[in-house]
Amino acid sequence: MKIVFATNNRHKLEEVSQILGPAFTLLTPADCGLTEEIPEDRDTLEGNALQKARFVKERTGYDCFADDTGLEVAALGGEPGVRSARYATDGHDHAANTALLLKNLGGKADRSARFRTVIALILGGREYLFEGEVRGEITEVEAGDKGFGYDPVFRPDGYAQTFAELPAEVKNRISHRGEAVRKLAEFLRTGIDNK
Repeated sequence: MKIVFATNNRHKLEEVSQILGPAFTLLTPADCGLTEEIPEDRDTLEGNALQKARFVKERTGYDCFADDTGLEVAALGGEPGVRSARYATDGHDHAANTALLLKNLGGKADRSARFRTVIALILGGREYLFEGEVRGEITEVEAGDKGFGYDPVFRPDGYAQTFAELPAEVKNRISHRGEAVRKLAEFLRTGIDNK
């Protein structure tokens, strides 16, 4: 099955492709001739995911899905949350975002956090939402060179390593995005089987 994933983030595309497996071929907006920047200016993860999916659907006509992910840190009142990608700057600067997060957590004993992903699917003119989350804590220093974003400072519960240290197959099995994508894949497969 071919479906459009409303992202231009190569890391995210690779990760989701691995989780979905060979039954699905992901197309990007660029594959469909859409080169405009996809907006994400809503104040919730759900709002952003729907906004991105609707934007791509309206301009390409293709069924599609989009995701939005936020890191929610308890001691920071849920920040950076929906602004996770633009926490320090407006330019998706992973290093600056991570540095600001560690600075703002300086001296705080509670370092508990969760990653949350919401996927919005538009299929056959209907909209669906799928959610995944993983709990863990923010480390004091960065560790690992795999993954992207806050992965070097997020250690999931039950593991001694950060997301950036874990092999991709382990991260994909336990991650917030992995959970949401598996729910999406199960829904799509069920829909295909029932046609």
